[in-house]
Amino acid sequence: MAEGKKAAFIGLGVMGYPMAGHLVTNGFDVTVYNRTEDKAASWIEEFAGTKAKTPRQAAENADFIFSCVGNDDDLRDVTLGDDGIFSGMKQQAILVDHTTTSAEVARELYHQARSLDLHFLDAPVSGGQAGAEQGILTVMVGGDQPVFEEVSGAIDSYARAVTLMGESGAGQLTKMVNQICIAGLVQALAEGLSFAQKAGLDGDQVVEVISKGAAQSWQMENRSETMLRNQFDFGFAVDWMRKDLGICLDEANRNGANLPITAVVDQFYKEIQAMGGNRADTSSLMMRLNRD
Repeated sequence: MAEGKKAAFIGLGVMGYPMAGHLVTNGFDVTVYNRTEDKAASWIEEFAGTKAKTPRQAAENADFIFSCVGNDDDLRDVTLGDDGIFSGMKQQAILVDHTTTSAEVARELYHQARSLDLHFLDAPVSGGQAGAEQGILTVMVGGDQPVFEEVSGAIDSYARAVTLMGESGAGQLTKMVNQICIAGLVQALAEGLSFAQKAGLDGDQVVEVISKGAAQSWQMENRSETMLRNQFDFGFAVDWMRKDLGICLDEANRNGANLPITAVVDQFYKEIQAMGGNRADTSSLMMRLNRD
């Protein structure tokens, strides 16, 4: 499928770096751009692709362009303007954005792309750094079905599940649901584990037992052991989770959804930031409960 296909990847953070590498492994000719050139140079050394000086240069001649940056403003920065992705894309090329953003900016860029005879899909991911490295991400996509069908095979390079959720913005809305659910689950797990410790129980034994029943979750399976040991220097950072929850709460204000738990957990993460845990994993909600 990838034979003769040229791709570009914009943004080589903890997610984008391995995702771009999987494209090379799956036969794509990949050009990368990263704001910090040293990161792009390291990627080139590891994967033998091509480095570009601007997003526009990276996008030139590419059939598929992928981006994974920080937030709405970062996405606009790399997409719009004289040096942006859109100015370098050939007609009918496809930009797949993996950044977690607002649905609003996704729709804005979709319509901008259509006006330029280009294609845009919002395609946020779930699975974290480990999922990106192992090539087993879950990708939720918004946009036009024929465009999705054309590029979904390429996305398969680093994903185990790729699903078109609806029209432009639907991918981002689905990712919001994902983050809302995670916030509540992590807080509940933190409270349960803290309770077990205060009650004098063996936390590992408790998890071993209750993970066989209805309380089981991905968070329990992957984070309980480190939470019990107050280890939080890895994984998805609190700063990024607060960014995502802010997007969820803003969207809820627009659509009328009631998110009381999400709003409370967002404030708990604000407390973690005040404790210096900006870059701590989201499971650091446990740290807040045990601070006394």
